[in-house]
Amino acid sequence: MVERSVLLKGLQHPFLVGLHFSFQTSHTLYFVLDYINGGDLFYHLQREGAFPEPRATFYSAEMASALGYLHSLNIVYRDLKPENILLDSGGHVVVTDFGLCKEGVSVGGTMQTFCGTPEYLAPEVLLGHAYSAAVDWWGLGSVLYEMLHGLPPFYSHSKAEMFENILHAPLQLRRSVSQSARSLLQGLLEKDFNKRLGGEHDLAELQGHSFFLSINWDDLLARKVPPPFIPNLSGPCDVRYFDAEFTLLPVPASLGLSDMSANGAFPGFSYMPSAEVGVTEP
Repeated sequence: MVERSVLLKGLQHPFLVGLHFSFQTSHTLYFVLDYINGGDLFYHLQREGAFPEPRATFYSAEMASALGYLHSLNIVYRDLKPENILLDSGGHVVVTDFGLCKEGVSVGGTMQTFCGTPEYLAPEVLLGHAYSAAVDWWGLGSVLYEMLHGLPPFYSHSKAEMFENILHAPLQLRRSVSQSARSLLQGLLEKDFNKRLGGEHDLAELQGHSFFLSINWDDLLARKVPPPFIPNLSGPCDVRYFDAEFTLLPVPASLGLSDMSANGAFPGFSYMPSAEVGVTEP
């Protein structure tokens, strides 16, 4: 129910997905979210291998803006990865999936739950230590590294070896990576979260970094910065950027009067905005 709680806060940010309503049937819980059909970063990285640095800069800035906003609401995201970062039809980032968020984390607050995706776990999480919102900046560093290199920073087919790398291996960077990108990655992927970039003053530390020198943060927030890639979509029904594994799935349920009796299974889950939505019998 964490995801519902976060979504119902009425997140007002251009790079976070929004909730329209939620409902339940006798077997399933549903969120009806913004329709985003530009594909996720995982899809695009799979096909392109890596991104040019200006493109990675743009996506990183929009992700950082979204994470900073969540932190300002005392929410830590905890699961940043390419699969959770969508592109809308205009080419802007939309962060989705709030299932692992932690609410109520004030400035300087910590948490200790072991959660996240293996490739993107911060060292302090792996060690079982109390950790702060700085885990999200580690996540951003991991995704930026992947956008520039094609794989997460400490990746191995062996999970045990990968965890060992996250804890102890030095960061390996390609020679082609610019000095400013190198500096940012070293700051974000600092194993000591007390020294990590963003650990003390959060988003403001990133905004002042040379890697983002080309970014006007006010224009970025107003979606005035032109995206470096615009999805080639013929219209809202174009799903070319989604894997057929998902688009060929059946849609077995919809909101109908027959489902209203299921609302008691998870009390408080179903949500509809104040404007009434008519429901007709199928």
